[in-house]
Amino acid sequence: MTKADIVSEISKSTGIDKPVVLETVEKFMQVVKESLAAGNNVYLRGFGSFIIKVRSEKTARNISQNTTIVIPEHKIPAFKPAKVFMEDVK
Repeated sequence: MTKADIVSEISKSTGIDKPVVLETVEKFMQVVKESLAAGNNVYLRGFGSFIIKVRSEKTARNISQNTTIVIPEHKIPAFKPAKVFMEDVK
């Protein structure tokens, strides 16, 4: 399902115009991205959490040059679904 499909589905089920729904969905995604970039997790009860995971420093190999490189510790965004959500999907 794409963002356009989500907007269309919400518009159909609520009767709200598509441009308004699209603006709302875009703003939601923007707020989630800004919160994660600021180091804050986003919790949506009954749906899940958008969290920041920290990947620890590790050693990797560049096979083509046969050298070892160090990948520094870094943060990545992740989604952790709620238990209710997981039960619905199963």
